[in-house]
Amino acid sequence: MEKIVFVCLGNICRSPMAEFIMKEMVNKAGLASTVHIESRATSSWEDGNPVHSGTQKQLEEHQITFDEQKRSQKMKREDYYAFDKIIAMDEANMEALKKRAPEKTSQKIGMLLDQGVPDPWFTGDFQETYQLIKSGCESLLHEMIEITEKKSKKYGLM
Repeated sequence: MEKIVFVCLGNICRSPMAEFIMKEMVNKAGLASTVHIESRATSSWEDGNPVHSGTQKQLEEHQITFDEQKRSQKMKREDYYAFDKIIAMDEANMEALKKRAPEKTSQKIGMLLDQGVPDPWFTGDFQETYQLIKSGCESLLHEMIEITEKKSKKYGLM
């Protein structure tokens, strides 16, 4: 099972949005049993707080199922080992993740989009955030499907 964690500053806007969008895409692609998805924060500023109402509104508008009990949590040392992919929402979060990464885990860290995803906490534009995250998740899903197909062909499963 592949384990993915999306990470932003507070884990109330971008990373939970990515978590739930990706879960929806993975479910529709029939890969739910092979992929585990969560989200975290690089800071503890919002620790324990629920998903931002702006994120919830975008998810509802696009009929994306989300867990209303989801609470912000900071990335822990053990998370670097537990997840196969650690996906940052912007350059600042990627740098924070790399700075704290235990030895031999930094290669797991990457960005969802090369240009990053602006934080709607500051921009107020949750719709733009949704569109960017959706685009990044579509690319990630496509990459995962290609890898799955290559493995299946290699082992004669297709």
